[in-house]
Amino acid sequence: MNLSTRIFLSIAALSTAAITATAAEPKPNIVVIVADDLGYADVLFNPRHAKEVTTPNLDRLAKQSVICRQGYVTGHVCSPTRAALMTGRYQQRLGLYTGGEAGSGLPMGEKIFPQFLKPAGYSSIQIGKWHLGPTPEWSPALRGFDEVFGFLGRGAHDYFDFTDPEHPIYRGTTPVKPTGYLTDLWGQEAVGFIERHKAQPFFLYVAFNAVHAPLQAPPEEIAKFNTGKAERNTLLAMGKRMDDAIGNIVGKLKQEGVWENTLLFFISDNGGPLAQTADNSPLRGGKHQDYEGGVRVPFLVCWPAKLKPGESQAVVSGLDILPTALAAAGIPAPTDKRPDGMNILPVLRGEMPAPARNLFWSAGGSEVWWAIRSGDWKLVGERERVGLFDLSKDVSEKDDLAAKMPDKVTELRKLHDAWLAEMQPPVSGAGKRYGLEGTGSTKKPKKDRKKK
Repeated sequence: MNLSTRIFLSIAALSTAAITATAAEPKPNIVVIVADDLGYADVLFNPRHAKEVTTPNLDRLAKQSVICRQGYVTGHVCSPTRAALMTGRYQQRLGLYTGGEAGSGLPMGEKIFPQFLKPAGYSSIQIGKWHLGPTPEWSPALRGFDEVFGFLGRGAHDYFDFTDPEHPIYRGTTPVKPTGYLTDLWGQEAVGFIERHKAQPFFLYVAFNAVHAPLQAPPEEIAKFNTGKAERNTLLAMGKRMDDAIGNIVGKLKQEGVWENTLLFFISDNGGPLAQTADNSPLRGGKHQDYEGGVRVPFLVCWPAKLKPGESQAVVSGLDILPTALAAAGIPAPTDKRPDGMNILPVLRGEMPAPARNLFWSAGGSEVWWAIRSGDWKLVGERERVGLFDLSKDVSEKDDLAAKMPDKVTELRKLHDAWLAEMQPPVSGAGKRYGLEGTGSTKKPKKDRKKK
């Protein structure tokens, strides 16, 4: 029995044993809120946050949630992690390793989040950043979302100017020119959607582009911060404005009486960029790296009717959001394209111990970052350089044990090789010098990976 089969069977057993919804219970609303480039310590619910951080609404949400202290995403840049979130599968299975590859289009043949929920009676909306296809033929409006209010291509958008005909805001598939501050607009749209759909189960996907560059915020918001660094002031103002929008969303769910039966996830799409003053303390590195600061993110799971607030040290992933939502809604997980994530509700409830699991990363292409976490061990590679860390003692990845423990390095490389052998080559053909071995593999490429 190979690695993928063992993983799938264990995930399937967990999901089958923990289907939450029954015919006698109303299906929960599903809310997924994604921040963009948010620093690990740029939220109040991280005890290592700096004194200037101001996110009171997220702090209140965290007190009603399970705070997943070891929550990860599947990449260190924006669009690949979104591909994994939407499909519940590693983006590398589709050949999407880099931001450019995933941003150029998640294959239309792939079934995504709202398409799983629609047969069960869910209405859905995509709000904010899409970044899984740059032009209208890739629109989320053509992929199962009933409503859309957001932008398609590029990882960034101006927060005040919506007049660029090459990069419009869309309502459905129609370009529109709203007015206001973009983060506020996303929050207002989410509140309106809840008002319109409170009588039926809904899927609300709010993908903020805050706090991604360009660093822009209303002047009166920036003026509330005085860190001595203009960029840091603006970044924190952007985070505060997003926090306000999230507070409005949660407040509307409560006002409409649907809060108790809403399963809500909050994550960042990757770690914060250090070049833009993000704080990922106590983690090493940030965006564009596979150290913890690039792939471990703020991660909340809230379901007032079903989950007791607290903290969890279970290792969880953005891959888990889709299978967890399906289990909560009583929808069987797909068997044709098996999810790489798992239903984490039994673990978060304390009904079962957190299973030992392996998580993998591979950027391929010119970046050639790669990593594996297996238990408490983490092996990180950048081209041919590798570092080995024991995260149970060294979450900051300061003590490199690779030279002292070559057998552990070899063991983890082999696990990464086995995973990588199941993935597709990069769709761009990038990274041919290292091939997919550039992610740490010691094996020869298989089949078409040998092509020049």
